[in-house]
Amino acid sequence: MIGRKTYDYVIVGAGSAGCTLAARLTEDTGVNVLLLEAGGWDRDPWLHIPLGWPRLLLKRMHDWMYFAEPEESMGGRGLECARGKVVGGSSSINAMAYVRGNRGDYDRWAKSVSPDWGYAHVLPYFRRQEAWVGGADDYRGSDGPLSVGVCKFQDPLIDAFAQAGLAAGHPHTDDYNGERQEGFGSWQTTIRDGRRCSAALAYLKPALSRPGLSVEVGALATRVLMEKDRAVGVEYEVGGELLSVRAEREVILAGGVINSPQLLMLSGIGEPSQLKQHGIDCRIALRGVGKNLQDHISAAVAWTRKEPGPFHRSMRADKIALELAKCYFLGKGIATDLPGGEMAFLKTSSSEPLPDIQMLFNAAPMTAAPHFPMIKAPYADGFACRAAVLRPESRGEVTLKSANPRDHLRIKQNFLQAEKDRKTQRAGLRLAREIGAQKSLQAFIGKEIGPGPENWSDQGLDAWIKINGITVHHPACTAKMGPATDPTAVVDPTLKVIGAQGLRVVDASVMPDLVGGNINAPVIMIAEKAADLIRGRKLLEPAKVAAAE
Repeated sequence: MIGRKTYDYVIVGAGSAGCTLAARLTEDTGVNVLLLEAGGWDRDPWLHIPLGWPRLLLKRMHDWMYFAEPEESMGGRGLECARGKVVGGSSSINAMAYVRGNRGDYDRWAKSVSPDWGYAHVLPYFRRQEAWVGGADDYRGSDGPLSVGVCKFQDPLIDAFAQAGLAAGHPHTDDYNGERQEGFGSWQTTIRDGRRCSAALAYLKPALSRPGLSVEVGALATRVLMEKDRAVGVEYEVGGELLSVRAEREVILAGGVINSPQLLMLSGIGEPSQLKQHGIDCRIALRGVGKNLQDHISAAVAWTRKEPGPFHRSMRADKIALELAKCYFLGKGIATDLPGGEMAFLKTSSSEPLPDIQMLFNAAPMTAAPHFPMIKAPYADGFACRAAVLRPESRGEVTLKSANPRDHLRIKQNFLQAEKDRKTQRAGLRLAREIGAQKSLQAFIGKEIGPGPENWSDQGLDAWIKINGITVHHPACTAKMGPATDPTAVVDPTLKVIGAQGLRVVDASVMPDLVGGNINAPVIMIAEKAADLIRGRKLLEPAKVAAAE
């Protein structure tokens, strides 16, 4: 249990943003921070073995177990919405991809929110967070807390995929987080010494010895305590006991795209009519709370493999058991990476100003399972290229089901509601198939098993996407930041909740719109910058880099 009742800052959520904030704020001598986390400590070995990621996702381990409402565009399915419920949050259960998005995303934020969120202004915070294996330059940092390297998984199929991309007429990029995002490039990962480098490992654990930092796990925040329009603390539940703690300076919500708007609404901040339905008195009317939900939807082209690859051979039960142990104890072996290796950011049309499709290459099935002669037959080897729609026009929302903090929210993703999103998804699949048709990949392909040769009309692809489309787990934007003139904004450009004092939101929910790529790196960037804003520090000097093409 916590040792005091009053802190300078109370942070709700020990995910990527919460870990970053806790570490940065306690760098100041004399500052006291309480970090509340509904999940437990990240002690499960599966959290630290990179190859354990498919198991974490498919078995929904250390997860809030959220599901979206069934949607006609998804064939009546309610897609899972995996979010980390553990110290480190989603950075402890994600696929460890390190992607910043496109510089154009942040220049768009500069126009819609504030110049302080333009690319030149956020780049120094990306550089500050990372220890890039390639060393520092104008775009990359080398001495930050978060280790970033490239996937080292060895399989000739990965090189064939990269060659196929070039043969299909697409460019190559040496670093999609550097000067140029567009093109095929090596998958960058948050792995250190062969194990997952989560925000907990990178930021929180080095700070645990500081006297100013306290962490309470198993603590479900139930509401923000308000005195008039000022946040003064947090009420939370631990082991069935309801407790409260006071924040002298600020309460900071870092619970993520679902939990942060939920806590705002439970605290009387949101759309008045919706709060009234659940018997919650409205303290601050903000109709944007829970609205503007965006996520990356994806579908894949899948093939069988002519001959089993190196990963398939390593999945013999006795071999993979040894590899898992080697990874966990020594940080070595095949389990220190995922069988990916290549990623691409492509334009479905030359008229697109930015890449609108992300290609995620999987050199082995996610469902690959151990096998052993005469006991369990090996799985059929195969591989896939997943096309993700990067800047969806479709918008969803999260709303309360009740005033009970333990009740999950109602999540409406509204995937592919916009015709442009459907068109982009089809075009992405056709790009993937065109890449698969190149000579270098044909040498590995047995046959196409999805969507299948007969399903390449618009109608056939739409039917395939309905049944097989999945989220890429990048939900964001449900407490968007914006200027005072934006009636749907929830936080201002300094991430303060509009109309409230002493209350900020710092996580993926504050994004005004979705960036073109994975979101863990952008969330940490937001938290790095928020830490300076909260501490009253001068913001890092804008970067001086070449103008965008």
